[in-house]
Amino acid sequence: MQIIKKENIVLGLAPESHEDAIRRCGKMLVSSGYVNEKYIEGMLARDKSFSTSIGNAIAIPHGEMEYKKEILNTGLVVCTYPKGISWNGDKVKLVIGIAAKGDEHLEILGKIVDAFEDESAVDAIATGGSVEAVYKILAPNGEE
Repeated sequence: MQIIKKENIVLGLAPESHEDAIRRCGKMLVSSGYVNEKYIEGMLARDKSFSTSIGNAIAIPHGEMEYKKEILNTGLVVCTYPKGISWNGDKVKLVIGIAAKGDEHLEILGKIVDAFEDESAVDAIATGGSVEAVYKILAPNGEE
């Protein structure tokens, strides 16, 4: 199964609460067969216990450890908010929902950090990026 699908890259969303952004990502993960519905609870719980905003206008919502059993396949989804949304006091423009089996999330996180190490790269994707550009950045080598 593909880790990222082009239909799971949604650009140019209107601002919403960060909880709604987490739910949106969770529903996308569910509808793509990456996780069971219960995983969304884990994503919300994780953000309550420790913010998933990581700086540089990026948030990476994911489930708490006890919800790992709800992951069916490793996958990620992407949402951009050109005007930004408030996320526990941070302004976030790029939201990447992650569900990872085992340690597969480490490679994904590394890719995200490398690709978006400065906020100008995030801003470029959030305000004028294309689905194709986001896909090329985040898809594993050779995945089509």
